[in-house]
Amino acid sequence: MLSWQWPWLVLICPLPLLVRYWLPALKTQDTAVKVPFYDKLDQAHADQAASTRINVQSMLAIALWLCLIITVMRPVWYGEPQPVSTSGRDLMLAVDLSDSMKADDMLVDGKYITRINALKQIVGDFIQRRAGDRIGLIVFGQRSYLITPLTFDHRSVSTQLEEALPGFAGSSTSIGDAMGLAISTLRNRPSGSRVLVLLTDGTNTSGSEPLDALKIAAEADIRIYTVGLGATEKKIVDFAGRKRTINPSRDLDVTTLIKIAEVTGGQFFRAHNPAELEEIYATIDALEPIPETTTARPQYSLYHWPLALSLLLALVLLVTGRPQL
Repeated sequence: MLSWQWPWLVLICPLPLLVRYWLPALKTQDTAVKVPFYDKLDQAHADQAASTRINVQSMLAIALWLCLIITVMRPVWYGEPQPVSTSGRDLMLAVDLSDSMKADDMLVDGKYITRINALKQIVGDFIQRRAGDRIGLIVFGQRSYLITPLTFDHRSVSTQLEEALPGFAGSSTSIGDAMGLAISTLRNRPSGSRVLVLLTDGTNTSGSEPLDALKIAAEADIRIYTVGLGATEKKIVDFAGRKRTINPSRDLDVTTLIKIAEVTGGQFFRAHNPAELEEIYATIDALEPIPETTTARPQYSLYHWPLALSLLLALVLLVTGRPQL
């Protein structure tokens, strides 16, 4: 829909005519040149061409004036109403990329897939649902890296997560360093909106201690949801051909993850399979509700088009000469 910011400026359209009417005419004395009789015919054709040129210049001048009027009236095009989310939470995702994430103990339809593949599918969907939130991504192994700073560009976060591979940050697990990096990113954000979702399948084996960072996180008012990933039972066939059951998650430090969540006002979740992991992120969705959306009509300013046309017309008039109105 086309609209005008200052439509009343259309009233100045007749201003050039009023100026011409009120101001006295410019008096000039034309130099008379006597033309021989045999040149009168050529002179008549020249006068006709000059009259035509003056008429064209006058029309160009009128078009220039109208373009300037349209420009100052500021035309604006309003698009269709679009949903707009108010600013939500600053949500940081910390994902374990230690070598143990290669373990294929996630049972889906009778088949085992790796932990990292199950994580990518479910967390990727979770990211896309968080409209209105700033989301960042930290990956950690032996070291911790801020892969994606807090951003509304959820597609970039999903892409970075999809491209992450176990071992990218080292073979061991530094939960404390990941918490410290998340705290330094979130602590300057508005209070009450700082959330960290930390997922791991092991225990802290390198870097700083998680409990050292826990006190700082509580003081910075950062809620931390911890997720322990990994099956507790998996049937395998050993070298002797015998079937036996193992616990792939025997190294998971549940006690520390529970304490981190309790002290910061979050919750601890245990995911034994992809279905439970999906339920966990749905629960986090409910605990940290997405902000309500409103509608807004995008507006596109159009004044630059008549302005550009007026500049072009002015250039043509400068080249062809002053118009005679």
